[in-house]
Amino acid sequence: QVQLVESGGGLVQPGGSLRLSCAASGSIFSINGMDWYRQAPGNQRDLVATIARGDITKYADSVQGRFTISRASANNTVYLRMNSLKPEDTAVYYCNADVTYLSGIKYGRSDYWGQGTQVTVSS
Repeated sequence: QVQLVESGGGLVQPGGSLRLSCAASGSIFSINGMDWYRQAPGNQRDLVATIARGDITKYADSVQGRFTISRASANNTVYLRMNSLKPEDTAVYYCNADVTYLSGIKYGRSDYWGQGTQVTVSS
């Protein structure tokens, strides 16, 4: 019903920058909030940044001041601008969306995940 496609990951040197994108498509009535998570090998998946209705944003302490989450409602896309990247930022980054969808004549609400994009910070 709803698909999330991430892009923008890659290899970057410490101190560098990347911008991740996540585009949502499908039977979307509205998007209630979108988040970025990350998961390093052997670790749990952790919340990095979130943007809610009204563009209210919150960040994990580890990325506060370095990462910026934003959204383009017109095309159901969320971005994560990552500056001053550190080796400890290396992980697979996942997009999550809280979506109200339309199925036939019924509405429903569910969370959806993207497939993940690898970010590697290394010299």
